[in-house]
Amino acid sequence: MTLQRIDIGRGRGVGLWPEEAEAGGLIAYGPRLSVVFRQCARQVAKLLRGAKVVDVPVEQPTEFELIINLKSAKTLGVQISPALLARANATIE
Repeated sequence: MTLQRIDIGRGRGVGLWPEEAEAGGLIAYGPRLSVVFRQCARQVAKLLRGAKVVDVPVEQPTEFELIINLKSAKTLGVQISPALLARANATIE
């Protein structure tokens, strides 16, 4: 199941990219944008070097991060369960 982006308050909510939680969102689960951009750059480089589109494999992120912004949670009055906090890769105080 994927998380859908929702807006809570002033644009804060659930995000797909960890950078969204770091920028003030409540929680995010997904790959880092820098990793996704590197994957795209590798694929574009292969194509620019003359590879056929059918020969360039589809790449998917293999690492996902759960980032919880406790500062935003406090502002919104949301309590995050200890079980979810234990699974987080990082929390923002």
